[in-house]
Amino acid sequence: MPAETHVEKGPMDRQQILELIRELLADILEIDPSTISESSAFAEDLDADSLALIELVEGLEEELGERSVGFRIDDEDLEELKTVRDAVDYVHAKLEGA
Repeated sequence: MPAETHVEKGPMDRQQILELIRELLADILEIDPSTISESSAFAEDLDADSLALIELVEGLEEELGERSVGFRIDDEDLEELKTVRDAVDYVHAKLEGA
């Protein structure tokens, strides 16, 4: 197996988490990832509805479940995530504690 495949599965830093969230959101919302910043509010700035956020959660769980077994974002926690920064901090904290 090539070495590169192992590098991808290592711990993620904040910047990598931000990039992942931006890529997933851009795909879901069909917008340019460069328009998404950490300070972007899901509802106000990105017009992301609850369905889009659920898709984001599913995407994160799928991507991060490979790195951190059993990675989940609880529904009640989702309500607390208002900005991209909230999501990055949340995911980072979950991965650090895993």
